[in-house]
Amino acid sequence: MRTMTGTTCLVTGASSGIGKETALRLAALGATVILAARDAARGEAARAEIQEREPRARVEVMTADLSSLAQVRELAAQVRARHDRLDALVNNAGVLSPRQPLTADGLEMTFATNHLGPFLLTSLLRELLERGAAARVVTVASAVHKQVRAIPWDDLAGGGRTERAGQGQAYPLSKLANILFTAELARRLSGTGVTANCLHPGFVRTSLGRDVTGVAGAIVPLILRLRPGPVTGARTPVYLASSPEVAGVTGGYFVKCRPAQPSALARDGQAAARMWALSEDLTGLDAGR
Repeated sequence: MRTMTGTTCLVTGASSGIGKETALRLAALGATVILAARDAARGEAARAEIQEREPRARVEVMTADLSSLAQVRELAAQVRARHDRLDALVNNAGVLSPRQPLTADGLEMTFATNHLGPFLLTSLLRELLERGAAARVVTVASAVHKQVRAIPWDDLAGGGRTERAGQGQAYPLSKLANILFTAELARRLSGTGVTANCLHPGFVRTSLGRDVTGVAGAIVPLILRLRPGPVTGARTPVYLASSPEVAGVTGGYFVKCRPAQPSALARDGQAAARMWALSEDLTGLDAGR
């Protein structure tokens, strides 16, 4: 890993799990790390833990719920007000909500949090990223994107809740969107020095499935006990954010710190461009920043 001294990194979903471990490792490499957390108290607890484990760590906390477009805009404004550059943005925050509630913006919760929030945040921070030293955008996707056989374009804002799409498609759809977003972002960032890559962190033990209920809610915790923890899940995002081995590499999908091939649908350039245009519309980005 390269030293991160003098760099600034933003990690979303950093109050627990993979996000907290990623923030810890980047801080240990010398970076100033911004922890973006949905809950202020949990964010401060994560900051205290990181500084206890790494006494020299430079860590600050900002609060935002990525399912809220207004809060994403406020987070971006805070980052811009406090920092004049950004060297790494790790889009890690995510939810898995089987109830599929709608957000205050009228968007399905999982799709809004996992895709639209990171899409808007990255877009609003692009200028800071371009000021960074070969800045990197790292987005945590998942291998479950391969479960999606067709994109329900007319129902993405609802998380693919139609019978045709299947009620359980919101999370896989959001992870497919992460990969399509990365591909189109890499294309749009060409020539700027900023790279964009995404990854599957592995099936690791985190709190992601805490809202799952019923039979699955009883089984998931038992399965997770046998899985490796967040330290393992953080290896690939830390690698993509810091390793000289991937300097200049962009538009990739990684598993266990190695390039991997996502599904054919995830490699569809036309789908990536269409997802970007739709995301601009849903977030209001095309109407002005």
